[in-house]
Amino acid sequence: MSALVYLIPVALFLGLLGLAGFLWALKSGQFEDLDGAAHRVLMDDDEESASERKSDKPEKP
Repeated sequence: MSALVYLIPVALFLGLLGLAGFLWALKSGQFEDLDGAAHRVLMDDDEESASERKSDKPEKP
């Protein structure tokens, strides 16, 4: 029974800490673009990255 005196406030504190973290993430815009990462996985950008790699290298004289 005496353990509950410590465990209940700790559980409430951790719950409020989790809620504060969620509200912070919501306010900072972490959940604005939920589909962006899913679409980026499916996009094939090998051609663009190959041309970018060629342009990054200096040309040989």
